Amino acid sequence: MTDKAPSEITNLDRYGNSELSWSRPHDLLSARPSQIDLTFFLGTTGPDGRPHAAPFGALWYDGDLYLVSGPETRKSRNLAKNPACTVSVKLKGIDLVLEGEARRVVDQPTLERLAQLYREDGWPVEVQGDAFMAPYSAPSAGPPPWYLYRFVFHTAFGVATAEPFGATRWRFER
Repeated sequence: MTDKAPSEITNLDRYGNSELSWSRPHDLLSARPSQIDLTFFLGTTGPDGRPHAAPFGALWYDGDLYLVSGPETRKSRNLAKNPACTVSVKLKGIDLVLEGEARRVVDQPTLERLAQLYREDGWPVEVQGDAFMAPYSAPSAGPPPWYLYRFVFHTAFGVATAEPFGATRWRFER
């Protein structure tokens, strides 16, 4: 999904606050969250139906979030079986939960473009085949090689923790 406007907006606030504008979390995400001290949490489901949550560093590009993970990590194994997942993050003034799917990226132009963006953020990653290699990564990413995943969301929930307050659900066309 490129940076689109929501197709449906629902005010979830029970205290009389107006619906929140999607631009509020969007602008914070598109400001390169990888350069801000943010922790994102990926929620997946295992083959047995048990939930799993794991922290990760996100990179926003063209309206989607990207993450890396080693093939033997639980999150990668879960995504291979079921790409449906959630991403949660506490942004400045708004808590955000995104629902969508994370799928492995294997096309060379996207891998090269994202590797370039990661290098600009200070991670010396290189594309090798259909994965990333680097001298290091986050401990939660597991050992190399690292797969790149594109998280495309269809629904977002925001709860404002600073003025203007409110709670809103945004839906996006798939």
